[in-house]
Amino acid sequence: MTLKVGRRVRLAVELTLTGQVVPAGETPAEPAATVGFLALAAGTEGTVEEVHDDRRESTEVREYARLKSLLDDFGHQMPPGSRAQLEEQVAALEPAWITYQEAEIPVRVRVRLDNGFVLRDTAGNVFVAV
Repeated sequence: MTLKVGRRVRLAVELTLTGQVVPAGETPAEPAATVGFLALAAGTEGTVEEVHDDRRESTEVREYARLKSLLDDFGHQMPPGSRAQLEEQVAALEPAWITYQEAEIPVRVRVRLDNGFVLRDTAGNVFVAV
């Protein structure tokens, strides 16, 4: 499922939130001054407010994109030897690029639940589309 801003979602699993409770915008007076526990039932619905791509590019993926762009934009102007060398480099990096493109993209989301709670920086795979 592709999560997009504005999309309605439902929690696929029950979430349990534990930890220190601090009023928004304040810092805690002392460690563990107030401790809270909250359980959110599976099926709780909300709306996606933000989506952040967690996919990391390897050095090989970045180099493939750079060299492929160079080949596509200027390859026709290059001397044959240079072009052949560049084509070899691109071909050697292509498996890393294909693996990167085919991998599922992990995302982190901010979701405003219908009950007023906001889950931010939450793994997108805990939600299903409504």
